[in-house]
Amino acid sequence: MSTISQTRRSFLKTTAAGAAMAAALPSWALASGKPVKVAGIFTLPVEQQWISRIHLAAVAAQTRGDIEYTYSENTSNTDYPRVMREYAENGYDLIVGEIFGVEQEAREVIADYPNVAFLMGSSFKQDPALPNLSVFDNYIQDASYLSGIIAGAMSKSGNIGMVGGFPIPEVNRLMHAFMAGAREMNPNIKFQVAFIGSWFDPPKAKETAYAMIENGADMLYAERFGVSDAAKEKGVLAIGNVIDTQADYPNTVVASALWHFESTIDAAIAKVRDGKFTAEDYGVYSFMKEGGCSLAPYGTFEGKIPQAAVDLVNKRTAEIKSGAFTVEINDSEPKSA
Repeated sequence: MSTISQTRRSFLKTTAAGAAMAAALPSWALASGKPVKVAGIFTLPVEQQWISRIHLAAVAAQTRGDIEYTYSENTSNTDYPRVMREYAENGYDLIVGEIFGVEQEAREVIADYPNVAFLMGSSFKQDPALPNLSVFDNYIQDASYLSGIIAGAMSKSGNIGMVGGFPIPEVNRLMHAFMAGAREMNPNIKFQVAFIGSWFDPPKAKETAYAMIENGADMLYAERFGVSDAAKEKGVLAIGNVIDTQADYPNTVVASALWHFESTIDAAIAKVRDGKFTAEDYGVYSFMKEGGCSLAPYGTFEGKIPQAAVDLVNKRTAEIKSGAFTVEINDSEPKSA
């Protein structure tokens, strides 16, 4: 994800070009058996946790033969619109990326290419005036909630440190869900919450985590890289986010909330292939009942987590999938409490 800009929080006005296209939806129906040409545009390396989920899902679709896939990484916000245009001009059917920092500029580009499908990470909703733009976000609050249950049970001090990148909706909702899960196990648990103002600054995340440990935290929520390193060095535990890092921290990372992008991109690919792609919010595909998120296996912590927490995780997982239990989506900024 990219650095926040003022544009991101401004109201997006419908462009005249977009309004003119609203009456007729474009058609992308492809010849039978022809792979969908997909381009990914990312502001960070594909190894970064959030972006890696999108990239790996695209690679899996390519391996199946459903798509032809290429990508650009480390694309700056200022260069992002140009790269979008380049792929659109070169005949790509579907362009996938994240426009959090260039919302207005990106939507202006999208309006210029009504016969190209765009699936973009965004904090804003789809626009009826842009029928070729669908949006998504990592709504993995279900898995985050479950990871909070584990954290609440494993913290002996009742003090959890939480280090995030920016206090924006896609981070806030995961933190709130995590905190709600932890409180199920310990209603009196305390949280230290801090944001480092960067999507990738492991040293800063690490220093922030050190301070929380000094202030009594024996469990850390590692929304950013660097936090689990601090936990490992100081002998406390951590909970991962988006990807499973337990293999790198076998005695530190107890559990992780995993994001699975396959459900999201596969739905878009099918609609492009069938000529049915239109403006939609793909956020629902990140929900647990859609296969978009899960709690990572306990691995090295199997048998070390209190049984009451394991039982509650199993119970809530079944209820979330059946619809009997709903994890609240709270996009407001979380505070230390």
